[in-house]
Amino acid sequence: MAQQGVCSAGVVRLVLFLVSACLVCYVVGPTLLWHLSGKFAVQASCPSCVCDCSLETILSIPLGFINSSFTDCSKRGTNSNGESEDIVDLLSEELNLQRNVTNDNMAHTRALILEARKTSSQYQKEAEKCNAGVEACEEAREKAEAALIAEKKLSAVWESRARELGWQDRRNARS
Repeated sequence: MAQQGVCSAGVVRLVLFLVSACLVCYVVGPTLLWHLSGKFAVQASCPSCVCDCSLETILSIPLGFINSSFTDCSKRGTNSNGESEDIVDLLSEELNLQRNVTNDNMAHTRALILEARKTSSQYQKEAEKCNAGVEACEEAREKAEAALIAEKKLSAVWESRARELGWQDRRNARS
């Protein structure tokens, strides 16, 4: 029985580890994927360039438009970095909360296992007492049965001696 308790605890630990790993992948995975693809997304979020390289087009583009488009692009890059830091903070807080919940669940599970072991031990002791009582009763029954057989033999011996001396059983005589 002790082998099963150890095996169950190992299985519980393995399951909790796998659940924790899945939660970590679920929570952190999309963020890492977004963060890694975010380096490319910042460049892609800038307005596409119109590449008409004729002299008339180059001379007709006002410089303010070029500067404003690059400024917008740089603002987007800084905003996304701030947002990603906020998301990372939120995700790390969520991960810490999940870790705390998992630790609390593990502590609760350990307490329940300890209580179950104590209860099992008490039942084991009661079963041992019961088995000892049954054995004592069985021994007493065997002794009583042996005494009854011996008493019947002794009664048969006395009855046969009494019949030899002329005694008649009144119960058999009436019938």
